[in-house]
Amino acid sequence: MNKKLFTLSIALCFLSLQTSHAQEKPLWEAGFGAGALSLPDYRGSDEHNLLLIPVPYIIYRGDRFKIDRGGMRSRLFGSDRAKLEISLNASIPVDSDDNSVRRAMPDLDPTFEIGPRLDLLLTEVGDQGELHLKLPLRALVTTGLDYEGWLFHPNLDLYLRNFYEQWNLGIKFGPIFADEKYHNYYYGVEPQFATTSRPAFDADAGYSGTALITSLSKRFDKFWIGAFARYDNLQGVSFEDSPLMENEHSLMGGVAFAWIFAKSKRMVAVE
Repeated sequence: MNKKLFTLSIALCFLSLQTSHAQEKPLWEAGFGAGALSLPDYRGSDEHNLLLIPVPYIIYRGDRFKIDRGGMRSRLFGSDRAKLEISLNASIPVDSDDNSVRRAMPDLDPTFEIGPRLDLLLTEVGDQGELHLKLPLRALVTTGLDYEGWLFHPNLDLYLRNFYEQWNLGIKFGPIFADEKYHNYYYGVEPQFATTSRPAFDADAGYSGTALITSLSKRFDKFWIGAFARYDNLQGVSFEDSPLMENEHSLMGGVAFAWIFAKSKRMVAVE
């Protein structure tokens, strides 16, 4: 396993729970903590992992490059209600010898996703919340720099600050679509790897499920704590006949805490 990329993927996951307030804040903050994560090898897999992981806490509030509750991104252009950004994501590797339906198949390499994301502010919810429509289109690339297709995940993103006792709540919901190459990376079975219980399978492009992601977080003076849960409904996906698809429902979640030990003396205005 590529531990460095795995740690990055977890960091991005937990960074998506960070807070954002309209006030002066340090240009950057740094901290470190730990977390526990439960997740399947891939969406639709019955093989699950329970992991204890280090969690770096990194916030950067630059004019064009940011790391915050939206993850890691670079703004190409933007206004008060529309932003075009570069978005990133990452995923964990899978050792096929440890997965019963993938045994004797090639391992799934660590991957990262990169591409543009259009972020549209639909409405403000009182004085403490926002509802966004986010339209990310990302290419899937392995750590060996092999292109493995693209993913489109339009979603509604509701974020409520100080939802309860200074806890912040986030809810994201939307369908996922991907091309044939992307689906085959996870669910395709080439003829040379077919067996009597695992027939060859060539996936189609199209619907890739619907995701619901909820998060809670709270920032204290020197500490931060957060949790998230994600549910994917895979009923009716274009790869539903794959022998590697074991479950139409996918769950993952995690909790984390971090101690913030350093911050910039320079303050910036945060929207």
